Amino acid sequence: MNLKRTFGTILSILGIVGLIYTGVGVIQKSGDMTTLVVVGIISIIFFFTGIGLVRNTADRAA
Repeated sequence: MNLKRTFGTILSILGIVGLIYTGVGVIQKSGDMTTLVVVGIISIIFFFTGIGLVRNTADRAA
């Protein structure tokens, strides 16, 4: 597996975890709203960057 694809997968998973954390925090109204907004924005950036890396990395035959 390509290193870029692996890194993209890790970023995507971190983004999903952050979005779930943000969603649970908003629903339960726990935590500071500013913290939840910052975590949500960073999670969105991680998620879409990871998806972009996985999608744009070409597979090469060895």
